[in-house]
Amino acid sequence: MFNLFKRDKSDKATKKPEGVNWSILDKTETLSEIKEASKEGLVMIYKHSVTCPISGSALHRLERHWDKEEMQGITPYYLDLLRFREVSNQVAQEFSIRHESPQILVIDQGQCVYHTSHMGINYEDLKKMAQD
Repeated sequence: MFNLFKRDKSDKATKKPEGVNWSILDKTETLSEIKEASKEGLVMIYKHSVTCPISGSALHRLERHWDKEEMQGITPYYLDLLRFREVSNQVAQEFSIRHESPQILVIDQGQCVYHTSHMGINYEDLKKMAQD
């Protein structure tokens, strides 16, 4: 009975967040695919720390506002940076952006054209980019 109230933290890191049709970024090789895909449309990388309350809050806000129709112009990727630290480091190096968490990068034509972190993560800014 008391097990009902216990949280399985190991499961939390492997679950795909709801609300957004996320692709999971868990391999450094995927960065080449992201750069290639960004030649056809915008790609967003959300770098998330499952242990950070600010990261959780930013993710929740983003998912709560996400409208698939409005955001058709952006392909979203989710990176659990604690589980895939080497991927997170490669993202920072590949796009010449200092690592932060939470952090959003928007990739266009193989380059990071927008990045923000913490409370700067704003659905309306992303929506404008998706609709341009």
